[in-house]
Amino acid sequence: MELFQKEAPDVASAFNGLIQSLIASKGLDQKTKQLIYIAMKTAMGDSIAVKAHLPMAKAVGATRDEVIDAVLLTLTVSGISGVVKCLPEVIRIYDEK
Repeated sequence: MELFQKEAPDVASAFNGLIQSLIASKGLDQKTKQLIYIAMKTAMGDSIAVKAHLPMAKAVGATRDEVIDAVLLTLTVSGISGVVKCLPEVIRIYDEK
C-alpha cells in the first residue's frame, strides 16, 4: 500500500474514499461486512488480507466460530485452496491473546 500511495497518490486517495464509503454504508452491520470480506479474500486465497481483517472482525464482535464459518463457506465457491491457505492463520490469530 505504501508504494501505491507514493506512486499514485490521487488514485490511492480515491480508493481510500471508496473504502470509507463502503464502511459507512448502512445496509450491513460492520461485523457482517468484515465476515463477508474475510470470506471473499479467502476465496481468492489472499491470506494477507484475511490476516489484516481478522482483528477488525474481532473488534466488532465476530466470534471464532463465525470467522471459521466465513472461511469454510468458500469451499462451495472456490474449493479447498483458500481454506488451506487461510484457515490455519485465522485460527492462530484469533486464538492469540
